Amino acid sequence: MRTGYRLRQSLWVATSYVLLALTGLFAVFPALWVVLASFRPGTSLFSETLIPVSWTVAHYSELFTQFPFAEWYWNTLKIAVVSTIFGTIFVLLTGYAFSRFRFYGKKNLMSVLFVLGMFPSFMSLFAVYILLLNMDLLNKHSALILVYTAGAALGYLVVKGYYDTIPKSLEEAARLDGASHWGVFFRIFLPLSRPMIVLLSVTSFAGAFNDYIFAQVVLRSTEKQTLAVGLFNMVSGNFATQFTIFAAGCVLVALPITAVFLVFQRFLVEGLTAGADKG
Repeated sequence: MRTGYRLRQSLWVATSYVLLALTGLFAVFPALWVVLASFRPGTSLFSETLIPVSWTVAHYSELFTQFPFAEWYWNTLKIAVVSTIFGTIFVLLTGYAFSRFRFYGKKNLMSVLFVLGMFPSFMSLFAVYILLLNMDLLNKHSALILVYTAGAALGYLVVKGYYDTIPKSLEEAARLDGASHWGVFFRIFLPLSRPMIVLLSVTSFAGAFNDYIFAQVVLRSTEKQTLAVGLFNMVSGNFATQFTIFAAGCVLVALPITAVFLVFQRFLVEGLTAGADKG
């Protein structure tokens, strides 16, 4: 019996590893194809072999000579960094207010925000477009920063769950020492929120850095475009054939996101599990 049980356990573990390896292969293969295509001569993304027969880095230089790629990169970084800073602060304050304050309509407001967060953001595209048009913010980077920052509050629930685990005795001790709500937040809650801050910052940065829908609608001129819009326009249309240059652009776009996730991977796990032990 003991031997049969161990055999079944070993068979199950081996099967699990095989399935995980196949899943990982299917997930990595498209990305690997794009990376290798960026070093392949010519303009076609298709090839009979995965590894290029000959290698070239000309597509990376053509990104900056044939297209305003550096300007697109700067626009995207500016929008992503600013919206990440303000959006993270906004959602932390929202989570703190729902966790520690008592006010009329709190539960109803939380339910409304929760339901709104379940809908895809592009469903509000036309309403947001009309608002930005009336505010004369179309074709301006501040419009995207405003939209990304205002929508950050919908992610308050994770922050609230984390703040609910912080003992109220810390807050009460600070209030007895004369600290205001702002003092309690900045001196107690904010220093204890490092995993949550990293999680919110990384996800906000990745969302703003890779966004295409709102950026395509709001930004019209070429010099105002972001990476996602510029790269899509590069291969869209009936006569667009710059697929290998597009692949090189995708590699450069993925580098900062990949680096951020690798550097803050440990804090991301802590942020995702923060508040899970709330009793």
